Amino acid sequence: IWTGETHSVREFVAEAFGYAGLDWKRHVVLDLRYLRPLEVDALRADLRKARRILRWTPRIGFRDLVRAMMDADLDAAGCTSPGDGRRAVEAKLGRWFA
Repeated sequence: IWTGETHSVREFVAEAFGYAGLDWKRHVVLDLRYLRPLEVDALRADLRKARRILRWTPRIGFRDLVRAMMDADLDAAGCTSPGDGRRAVEAKLGRWFA
């Protein structure tokens, strides 16, 4: 379900690595073999049906979502996470779902 925000994979990677204190350009290699030649520039979902039927609206934005994902993965790996994503989820949804 679309949140109303559009981001590239590069933006996701930059946010995730930056949150971990790393420069993604030093750790990620782009292999042109995996790019789809007929890729569209942007995909956007229509949120109206979810709002109408499910009464759903997004409460977590891109940055907080990436950080919550990183906190969960870092915790699962036994590393200490910064916790910003966890705090954002708790503030907006009331509890952490890890």
